[in-house]
Amino acid sequence: MHFLGPILLLAAFPSSISAASLIQQYPALQVDLGYAVYTGAFDASTRLNTWKGIRYAAAPIGPLRWQAPRAPVTNRTVTPAVEFGPICPQNYPSVPNAPFIPGNEDCLFLNVYAPSNAIKQPVLVWIHGGGYGYGDASQDMTEIIAANNNGFVVVALQYRLGAFGFLSSAEVKSKGVVNAGLLDQDYALKWVQKNIHLFGGDSCSVTIAGNSAGAGSVMYHALTNGGTSGTALFQNAIVSSPYLPVQNNYDATFPTQRFYDFSVAAGCPSSGSVFDCLLSKDSMTLQQASSQISTTQTYGTWAFLPVTDGTFIKQLPSKQLLAKKVNGKRILVGSNANEGALFVPPTISTEADLVAWLHLEFPNVSDGDVAKILAAYPSSSGPVNPNDPMFATTGLGPATALNVSQVATGQQQRGNNIYAEATFVCPSYWLASAYTGNGRTAYKYQYSVPFGGHTDDLPAVFGPAQPNHSDSFVAAFRSIWGKFITTSNPSISAALASGGQPTTSSAPNPVTKFPAWTASSPQQINLNITGGTPYTTVTMFGATVTQFQEPGLKNAFSVANANTWEGGRGARCDFWRTIAGKVPM
Repeated sequence: MHFLGPILLLAAFPSSISAASLIQQYPALQVDLGYAVYTGAFDASTRLNTWKGIRYAAAPIGPLRWQAPRAPVTNRTVTPAVEFGPICPQNYPSVPNAPFIPGNEDCLFLNVYAPSNAIKQPVLVWIHGGGYGYGDASQDMTEIIAANNNGFVVVALQYRLGAFGFLSSAEVKSKGVVNAGLLDQDYALKWVQKNIHLFGGDSCSVTIAGNSAGAGSVMYHALTNGGTSGTALFQNAIVSSPYLPVQNNYDATFPTQRFYDFSVAAGCPSSGSVFDCLLSKDSMTLQQASSQISTTQTYGTWAFLPVTDGTFIKQLPSKQLLAKKVNGKRILVGSNANEGALFVPPTISTEADLVAWLHLEFPNVSDGDVAKILAAYPSSSGPVNPNDPMFATTGLGPATALNVSQVATGQQQRGNNIYAEATFVCPSYWLASAYTGNGRTAYKYQYSVPFGGHTDDLPAVFGPAQPNHSDSFVAAFRSIWGKFITTSNPSISAALASGGQPTTSSAPNPVTKFPAWTASSPQQINLNITGGTPYTTVTMFGATVTQFQEPGLKNAFSVANANTWEGGRGARCDFWRTIAGKVPM
């Protein structure tokens, strides 16, 4: 969930080749969806066919605002599918200098990338992140496909965001739908089942994937309908840093108050029935209102989020995952070493500061609950010494993420780690555990390449790789994802795992036989690097950190007990379950 806009942009075609000439040269790329006909393009450099801006649902405008997605209006005119569809209205969280970026409510489009020789290939469906408030489907998929020998088809989708996708109250539910953005995603997954064979994909071999709120979305599809959907829409899931903020009931105080705040900002009443008034407002008025409310929340949070609605999302994730009521068969779960620093105000120096922030971040918990949180995350109660050294921990101790990282120590790091574990890491543990037994399989990794901040792994997956990503690390990481997509097992070759470097160990590299996460042995692979040349860089939240680049980088992959990791992370995740109903999460 980058605060500064979409993470990566797509270069659609080689500059020397026009989209029109590609269409004329490859008329066989015409796809008839029944309701529409699209013509794609072929890129000779990647050997990929692409179709961009395919409409998968009717424009959710006018009377279709805050309604479930509907079938597109039939349009039999042949449409060149060479440009991305317009982005949805964007909302940023409460951070300094949050921008207002207008979008288009008519934004339910998806993009398809298919190898030119694709016949019943496995399918990856990518759901973008962005706090359920911003982002789009422009992520370039060519590098990860190429890294896996053009072995699968990719679909990247857009969905309604902010107040347009996640407005919630009793009135919204009675006159429309809540969780509209999740319903858009569900509709797109059904589109894949119906149509992906036309692009060379296999509807019986679908992996859904996402990062941050995209991974949170994947989690919700694993939970939808109480986990009774089985493999109707997907078989596998990849969740990278699954974002689980507070999840209120649809008619709880928090979403209802945001509903009325949004109403007032749009020029409608502050109480009573306001739904029809909101329907009458023009798009830009609503976009500005949505942005205004989102950017005035607690630091690093969004105003409009998924809710428990009793139908699509029936329970809190913490409860349903414990019961192992999930859809799909297999899951690959990842989290990063420093997930929390981006979202915690950098002003926590005393325990009193920490307590005040905890009450803002988790307003439903009591003083007694806060005391329990502090006990679960022990630290000195004294002020932070600005001269304390900051460094990356190994995960194995004695120094742990409880008290130190590359960007913080003391109470600040305590807050960073609390947020990281409550919001991203523990949901990843719970997801892995939910896919143990009952014929299901789970795999877990941690991305620890310094700095290992939230979303820092994405350039290694999709490109362009950053200086701290060696070619050998990128090749191995992309193969881990690719093998899971194509074979349902993330194990990779010894040559890729070692990066072609000689090894002094007689034991095989653990990623050549990627261990499954089990209840009795919750193992994770730690994906890191060693060696290299140090350089400094500035994080998106302004901290200066040391990273390492070529020459000299080597892959450092190891297996670790996830429960004892970072001073007992498993026990802390168990603790969060004890107060999850109050958070709620």
